[in-house]
Amino acid sequence: MYIPKKFQQDDIKNFKDVMIEYPFATLITHNETGTDAEHIPLLLNRVNDKDVLQGHIAKANPLWKNIKENTPVLIVFNGPNCYISPNYYPTKQDHGKVVPTWNYVVVHVKGIISAIHDEKWKLKMIDNLTNQHEKHQANPWVITDAPSEYINKMLPAIVGLEIEILSINGKWKVSQNQPERNKQGIYTALAQEGDHNAHKIAELVKDNMDNGE
Repeated sequence: MYIPKKFQQDDIKNFKDVMIEYPFATLITHNETGTDAEHIPLLLNRVNDKDVLQGHIAKANPLWKNIKENTPVLIVFNGPNCYISPNYYPTKQDHGKVVPTWNYVVVHVKGIISAIHDEKWKLKMIDNLTNQHEKHQANPWVITDAPSEYINKMLPAIVGLEIEILSINGKWKVSQNQPERNKQGIYTALAQEGDHNAHKIAELVKDNMDNGE
């Protein structure tokens, strides 16, 4: 991923926050059959003092059969993103030298993937994943709400995935290359939109202004 210096992000906490808040990731693999991409929710976890990502795929999915020992993978987490119109820039009125762009946050993770068939591991992973996404429900669903025989029947139909994280990098393109007037214009325009992503980007632009970058 090409990352101009102005858009470079180095804070590991920011990386992890995106991975937790936007867990629906793109898992990119390459093997003898070519390059493939799967779209699955992944759980950030800590195992044996190492950061890992955990998830699962259907056993019918041939991906796990193509995973060899120490297979490298790339995982992409897309954070908030939105279109930026030239109309947001006050400098448009001065000289007109502005063009549309896209602001976004993205995290790339490189790691080593393993397929896991152990039933207890899969059950624990599903429990953890469910708890993470149910925590904001008024009445959170838990895995024990379903009949145990039903869950035990479903578990063999999935294959667990665990990715040992080797490196993480990220790109925060939130108008750092714009003059302060334009940053203010972007923030004001996005804050008035009714879109969640636009509001997230607006706050990041504002934070960038507050930091004087």
